[in-house]
Amino acid sequence: MTPTPHDALFKSTFSQPEHAAAALRQVLPAALAARIDLASLALQSGSFIDEELAASHSDLLFSARLAEAPLFIYVLFEHQSTTHPLMAFRLLEYMVRVWKGHLERHPRSTRLPAILPVVLHHSDTGWTAAVTFQDVIDLPPEVLRLIAAHVPHFRFVLDDISKETDEALRARAMTALGRLVLWCFRHARRPEELVARLSGWYELVREVRGAPGGGAALSRVWRYILNIADPAQPRELLQRLLVAAGPEAEEEIVTIADYLREQGRLAGEREGRLAGEREGRLAGEREGRLEGQRSTLLKLLRLRFGELPEPVVARVRAADAAQIEGWTERVLTSPTLDDCLTER
Repeated sequence: MTPTPHDALFKSTFSQPEHAAAALRQVLPAALAARIDLASLALQSGSFIDEELAASHSDLLFSARLAEAPLFIYVLFEHQSTTHPLMAFRLLEYMVRVWKGHLERHPRSTRLPAILPVVLHHSDTGWTAAVTFQDVIDLPPEVLRLIAAHVPHFRFVLDDISKETDEALRARAMTALGRLVLWCFRHARRPEELVARLSGWYELVREVRGAPGGGAALSRVWRYILNIADPAQPRELLQRLLVAAGPEAEEEIVTIADYLREQGRLAGEREGRLAGEREGRLAGEREGRLEGQRSTLLKLLRLRFGELPEPVVARVRAADAAQIEGWTERVLTSPTLDDCLTER
């Protein structure tokens, strides 16, 4: 499945332990973060989200050590316009998949590693749903207390950037790239506003550029912005982005814009070619079916009227689908061959 712009930027940034560790240290409870060896953070392979949700969700799985015990940290990035009321249940499904994968790799295990679920969220409304699993159980509180010890119970860590101010994001104790990417996600639904505010983040952009691999990281940010832009006004946004990002970014942005235009042109050509191939394949299938119907009609005519003159065979071989259908309907009831093949 082709990744979305959100998925591509999220994973290219936070799959790197340096940026992920700083982001986690920012949002985890301080006492818990102090016990996790974030220096041991290591990306694990795989995605656990449902395929139909891939357009609005991205995920990353890390391993780490918690008080010398193994720990999984599962990070789900939710970039949709509303809050899902059963997110806790959805997370439980994904956590079970993580555990199943662990047991497939370690079939002799008799205990399971802990999983710490973290949700990064931005939407138009901000987070409005439950953050604990027991809060999605349909029981009155007084009854839930009676059964609480017998049903799953966990609370996921929520980082809701929907209502964060630019100043709060800028002040986070994270890497410069991590802060810039979260800020982009925060304003992603209004790319024009994002670009308009970018000049205020110029010093942070310079900080990203000065870090190892910073130029490549900024190229991914510019590509993200151009990908989420309104396709009806690409030139206007491009010009504003060139001004806001500063002269150092001009070559990167122009190169990316040229690349995206070329990809769009190639995609159009590819779609046209595929459409032509599909039409050709369908036409071939139609002709194949028609040829089979012609052969069947010739067999029926021979059985009904004996050996056929060559002109009749040629006529049937050249007939279209409507003619074949009409002649086939009359083959058993027509008294003569001529009567059967008479046009009506």
